[in-house]
Amino acid sequence: MSAALVLILAVWLGAWWINTRAVRAGGWMGRIFPPVFFGVTLIGLWELAVRLFEISPVLLPAPSAIAVRLVEARAILWEDVTQTFFKGALSGYAIGCGAAILTGILVDRMPFLRRGLLPVGNFVSALPIIGMAPIMVMWFGFDWESKAAIVVLMVFFPMLVNTVQGLAATDPMQRDLMNTYAASYLQGLVKMRLPAASPFLFNGLKICTTLALIGAIVAEFFGSPTRGMGFRISTEVGRLALDMVWAEIAIAALVGSAFYGTLALAERAATFWHPAQRS
Repeated sequence: MSAALVLILAVWLGAWWINTRAVRAGGWMGRIFPPVFFGVTLIGLWELAVRLFEISPVLLPAPSAIAVRLVEARAILWEDVTQTFFKGALSGYAIGCGAAILTGILVDRMPFLRRGLLPVGNFVSALPIIGMAPIMVMWFGFDWESKAAIVVLMVFFPMLVNTVQGLAATDPMQRDLMNTYAASYLQGLVKMRLPAASPFLFNGLKICTTLALIGAIVAEFFGSPTRGMGFRISTEVGRLALDMVWAEIAIAALVGSAFYGTLALAERAATFWHPAQRS
């Protein structure tokens, strides 16, 4: 075992040295190579540790076994992604974030709602998903509609808070200038308040990407048709097929990262004028 530890440590130190050299090189090598190489190193060390220490696949399958499962079960994995992400998470995300933005505009327009609605929203966001998921299943059924309802509950309040804060981020002098031009509330909202609030809106949208996928997966543990990422994870754990469980986890991480990255690219394109986006 000591020899295996020495080998793993040597690989880690060697990879560390290579990464430091790449960072010092600068340019694209210093930006792209270090995170990619770091991820590849972790996967390689994982594979090495499983083989050297002969870890049971029930406890921790090797990355190679997970990759084989990803290829063999690609049809099942795609069906699970369609059920969980495209039907449950994405629909709930769109409904919840859209409703939160419209509610935030109402709160900004009617200040008394800030005192009455925001505490209620805070209360709803504190509700445990484990307790609400069975109730949503009873109300909306076992299909994706109940998962979308859970996602709406999870994303509504974070998006609402970011919308309200973003609409209040304009400078008083800017608002006075719009009043001087006799601009209506709608004109001020479209031409000044929403553009100024866009960094806050995109922050809320990016936060909600992870909440939506997590909410949809967890909700499937409490009732789902015979497909879905959460359903597959709970079923395969019972069968001790941990390679399939890790395959679902890997797909969830990839889908969530792609979803977040899409919002980040949209933010960069829409808020190119903001100081945070300037290189």
